[in-house]
Amino acid sequence: QVQLVESGGGLVQPGGSLRLSCAASGSIRSIFTMAWYRQAPGKQRELVARMSSGGNTNYVDSVKGRFTISRDNAKNTVFLQMNSLKPEDTAVYYCNADLVNSDYQRRVYWGQGTQVTVSS
Repeated sequence: QVQLVESGGGLVQPGGSLRLSCAASGSIRSIFTMAWYRQAPGKQRELVARMSSGGNTNYVDSVKGRFTISRDNAKNTVFLQMNSLKPEDTAVYYCNADLVNSDYQRRVYWGQGTQVTVSS
């Protein structure tokens, strides 16, 4: 089976920084894209950042210039560096991977989520 495990969330002051990480493990043949989503209370889940295996990236407008997504393909790990954090960034952040497992099935997997709280 495949598991995605996030870490790095927590409480931070406005203007501060956090770095999230997500490691994919298990029966993985290849990973096409890895992404970060977030869901704030009372809101729908939204795509924050996505990165393909080739390095192409996409960001939601609200985080451009502040967040950076990166990958270590050798370790099947994706990171999200979050700078200049705002209270509006408070949400549960979820790791997402579009991959082919060892049974040659293309599937989308989700992590369990990690809480990010930006507050004074």
